[in-house]
Amino acid sequence: MILELTIRQLDVGPLPAQEADRMAQLGYMQWLGALNGRANYHREVQHALELADPFAEVSPAVAAFCDLLRASLHMPPQPLTLTLPPRTRRGGAAARRSRRMPQ
Repeated sequence: MILELTIRQLDVGPLPAQEADRMAQLGYMQWLGALNGRANYHREVQHALELADPFAEVSPAVAAFCDLLRASLHMPPQPLTLTLPPRTRRGGAAARRSRRMPQ
């Protein structure tokens, strides 16, 4: 399921704090987008925390994900600062042409 996939994707071991935060934000958005519209949000957060907390000690990205989950429960609700990673160029047409096999 998406929650397990998200945790596996975030559990990559030691990372710089900024990279862990970036990954956690993407993981949170992925998890949130997969929730059923009729789901009880507080119950879903508690379930996610139960599954993710054991990995938080060794994975900074999972720990940051858990922090986002906990922050989302604070009342009154406040906006979370979630951002998508910056767009980067990966070479475009020139890179695709250089990867072709010579004939």
